[in-house]
Amino acid sequence: MVNKLVIPVIIVVLSIAAAIWMSAQQRTPNTVPPAPPVMLVDVVRAESSTIQIKVSAQGTVTPRTETTLVSEVSGLITQVSPAFVAGGFFAKGDVLVRIDDRNYRAELKRAQASVASAKTNVTQETGLADYAETDWQRAKKLLHSSSKAATDLALRKPQLEEAMANLDSAKAELAKRMDDLDRTVIRAPYDGMVREKIADIGQFVGAGTQLAVTFAVDIAEIRLPLPDRELPFLDLSHSIMKDGSGPEVSLTAEIGGIEYSWQGNLVRTEGVFDERSRVLYVVAQITDPYNQQGTRWTSPLRIGTFVNASISGRSAENIIKLPRSVLYRDNQVWTINENNELVANTVELLRADEKSIYISSGITADDLVCLTVLDNPLPRTRVRFTDPGEFTVGMTENAGN
Repeated sequence: MVNKLVIPVIIVVLSIAAAIWMSAQQRTPNTVPPAPPVMLVDVVRAESSTIQIKVSAQGTVTPRTETTLVSEVSGLITQVSPAFVAGGFFAKGDVLVRIDDRNYRAELKRAQASVASAKTNVTQETGLADYAETDWQRAKKLLHSSSKAATDLALRKPQLEEAMANLDSAKAELAKRMDDLDRTVIRAPYDGMVREKIADIGQFVGAGTQLAVTFAVDIAEIRLPLPDRELPFLDLSHSIMKDGSGPEVSLTAEIGGIEYSWQGNLVRTEGVFDERSRVLYVVAQITDPYNQQGTRWTSPLRIGTFVNASISGRSAENIIKLPRSVLYRDNQVWTINENNELVANTVELLRADEKSIYISSGITADDLVCLTVLDNPLPRTRVRFTDPGEFTVGMTENAGN
């Protein structure tokens, strides 16, 4: 009876022992948690250089000289030049418009006749005055008179003065008639282009009637607004710009999907800040915008073209140029130390534009700068990177767009 009870107990004990042993064999050994993955980033080695700052602006091309041609005499327009159309080119002295001059020629002949008549009267009165003087002297000798000198009236001086005054008046009238005749021909005041044609052949015009709007094509101007923060980077002194050799300006415009460029110079400032926008306007000039003098621009710079301008400014030394994407909040740039760890650096910017930043202090040449845009970066985060020599940031000698 005892054996029958012992055997089941032994079986149960052995089963429990086997289960414990098997559980021990299947237990997972203690392991060290895996290290977080090391981020792969792009880097560049910072380089310092001397740069020339470029200041960007935009403006519209306008003529330096624009004129509204008016008639100085009245009459019927009898002839216009083939160039007297909107967009027509003309040279200085070209005849643009002729006004019927028949009446003015008749008036000129009448004035010439009046001058001739006045000269004759002066000659007659001079002779009569001389005769009166001789006659007076003869009478004094015959009468042995010691009376006082003859009166002006006796010597015909008033008559002679009147005749001479009439001659002067006739000459003045002749000069006016000659000018009126000359004014029937309207000539070009400079090499230029017709911007707007107002009058045409067969039209009767009066003195002061507008005939056309023209502009000179020797020089075009671009008015460029500059905020006060950009002014320290430019030399706008009068001594620099008075002879037209101010800072160089590169102009670009897209025409028909193609970008064209022109070169000019700043020539002056407008001297005061605009009260509304708080900008100072500077004026750039470009010579021969329409290629009339053989400048050979790749495309004419037409009046009314909207252009982007890049103005050459002052030079700055020991400046590091980097892509704008490396700049984080509070002017921070992340570099990588000798332990391949991220380091936050607060930098001082000389200036920044849409593509680049220009650092004057905060990092040094040869620092490894992280180019990869990081989400919530933390100091001392380990990273890995490829050879920095494979990456460039487009270092140039110009700072600006």
